[in-house]
Amino acid sequence: MERRLMRRQSARRCCSYNTLKAWLPILSWLPKYNLKWLKMDVLAGLTVGLTTVPQALAYAEVAGLPVQFGLYSAFMGGFIYTFLGTSKDVTLGPTAIMSLLCSSVVGGEPHRAVLLSLLCGLIQAVMALLRLGFLLDFISFPVIKGFTCAAAVTIGFGQVKNILGIQGVPQQFFLEVYYTFHKIPEARIGDVVLGLICLALLVTLMFMKSSLTSDSDSTCSMYARKVVWAVATTFSWETYGNHVFTITGKTTRGLPPFRPPPTSDTTANGTVISFGEIVEDFGGGLAVIPFMGLLESIAIAKAFASQNDYRIDANQELLAIGVTNIMGSFVSAYPVTGSFGRTAVNSQTGVCTPAGGVVTSVIVLLSLAFLMPAFYYIPKASLAAVIICAVAPMVDYRVVAKMWRIRKLDLLPFFVTFLMSFWEVQYGIVGGIAVSGALLLYSMARPQIEVTDHGVLVMELSSGLTFPATEYLSHTIHTRALQVSPPRSVVLDCSHVSVIDYTVISELRDLLRQFKLREVHLIFAGLQPSILKVLLAADLEGLRHNHSVDEALQMESRNLLDD
Repeated sequence: MERRLMRRQSARRCCSYNTLKAWLPILSWLPKYNLKWLKMDVLAGLTVGLTTVPQALAYAEVAGLPVQFGLYSAFMGGFIYTFLGTSKDVTLGPTAIMSLLCSSVVGGEPHRAVLLSLLCGLIQAVMALLRLGFLLDFISFPVIKGFTCAAAVTIGFGQVKNILGIQGVPQQFFLEVYYTFHKIPEARIGDVVLGLICLALLVTLMFMKSSLTSDSDSTCSMYARKVVWAVATTFSWETYGNHVFTITGKTTRGLPPFRPPPTSDTTANGTVISFGEIVEDFGGGLAVIPFMGLLESIAIAKAFASQNDYRIDANQELLAIGVTNIMGSFVSAYPVTGSFGRTAVNSQTGVCTPAGGVVTSVIVLLSLAFLMPAFYYIPKASLAAVIICAVAPMVDYRVVAKMWRIRKLDLLPFFVTFLMSFWEVQYGIVGGIAVSGALLLYSMARPQIEVTDHGVLVMELSSGLTFPATEYLSHTIHTRALQVSPPRSVVLDCSHVSVIDYTVISELRDLLRQFKLREVHLIFAGLQPSILKVLLAADLEGLRHNHSVDEALQMESRNLLDD
């Protein structure tokens, strides 16, 4: 008895520990942590940190926020993901796409961006707790590609004004295009020269990185080296009183205070905007941004898990991103997600555990603590070059040719998303999802039915039978078998049917009655056991079924001979 009791207690402890490990993945690798892993994690963390700092500053520009908010958003993810993440490679922080979405929703207002981070995090965490990760499966690849291509064009062109050094250009894409070209005569020579030099250097380094087989850390910190060079150049000109470049200007020094995010806002004239009004202003963005953040991060995690031969837990990833955004809102962060570029750097540098993110976060915190005065001299043209080179690979023109070859209809949601995203980013995503959903529903309502004539009509169903397909199936059977003279028997090949519902059963009952009135037969062949069980339970009068189409044809041929 005592032994049995001890075994039960041991089993309970084991079960509790496994549950705890599921919620805190750090417990699965921390007991095995060793010096070799530490060395590799520190190396990877330093390398990613050198890439993160200039990118975070640049992406804050895309979000329309002061540059320090990029760094505020870049360090919380490393700490949280170490405890909750299931991928050793993923790094959370500001990205080009999330920055663009944030800009379109908050309009460059920092307080609203911080509140948006809290709300997005709460939505993502609730989705994780309710195991709703499967909803992301309804966002199709053409929609994702259409959005990322449009986002890359929008973000990239949005930085042309900073390369040219021109002011007063609206944010709306079409107006932005018009005013950028209209104000070209106002371009500052210093900004143009510096921006083009930075672009040329970055493009050269990117080509060198792709063609040489050198270590990752010798090339992946190219953003940091280029920004340091630009700062040194600007500082030397500014010291002698030559204001040649448009610079970032004054930034808030030091670490951000840890405080709850604001739940109201005050306009310049003193009008207080309530929490409800702010949420109403967020509109559809409050649905789009959490979904896109989850989609981007989980897609990256799955890609690198497959590449490096390990598995991730999608719902746990949702929780990690959600908690990161919730906690990030307490340090003035805007919404973040997984970064493909920095994750690739992390993986290539040989990171062994998520602890590499802690080192990256420390680098960002040190930058905030000690380097903010230097950020005053960062030229906007150099940050614009960083952004353009970061988003350029997102324009995947080859995917159009691939979709054309594989399934031309997929180009419809791709182009709807791509074109509508230039109007409003969230409208593009919603429009693309709506078109994809319509195509999916159409395929359910119009399943492929292959009809062959063997003296008896054989109708092969290519997929499951659910209520949207009922009318189409009934119409096909009526026009091909019941409304011809003389009426014909039909063998329904159900070998590919794995789902059936009550509406279909009701329609089949009516069809069997119609066949009986015309003295012909409706025979079911190739029924899977689960479908046969449903049909028998429905007690359909006149139900005939056979194991295969051949058996059904032979039986019907004998019936015809007997007649």
